[in-house]
Amino acid sequence: MLSAQDVILIGILLLALVTVESGGYFLTRVVRGHVPVNSLQQGFFRAGHAHAAVLLVLSIAILAVIGHAELDGFWLWLASTGVPIAAILMPAGFFLSVTGRDPQRPNRLIVLLWIGVAALTAALITAGIGLIAGGIAAL
Repeated sequence: MLSAQDVILIGILLLALVTVESGGYFLTRVVRGHVPVNSLQQGFFRAGHAHAAVLLVLSIAILAVIGHAELDGFWLWLASTGVPIAAILMPAGFFLSVTGRDPQRPNRLIVLLWIGVAALTAALITAGIGLIAGGIAAL
């Protein structure tokens, strides 16, 4: 059974997918040459867009099953919110680290990507272990 908080978060995540959809429109403008970008920016924009979509959908999947995990307190919070946090930070790192005219390398905001990676990894490990423990306890 999903908690009220999980249901609300799933609703927010679904609405966030609309922003990914509009980002897809932006990418069609980039690849058609209507938005001047260099190859670094184009690659990072594509990566940011893809990560946003995949991580939002993964967040919803985790929230749908996390109630079966043997987790509580901080660990349940981490397993439930770590991937949505990564869904914000990782794309932000991709997009914001290549702003400006013709950047030759990512700027310091690339750190957002790595903080997102840490949140994603911690959440996946916690959710995975919690769900395995919950499954074993239910046997």
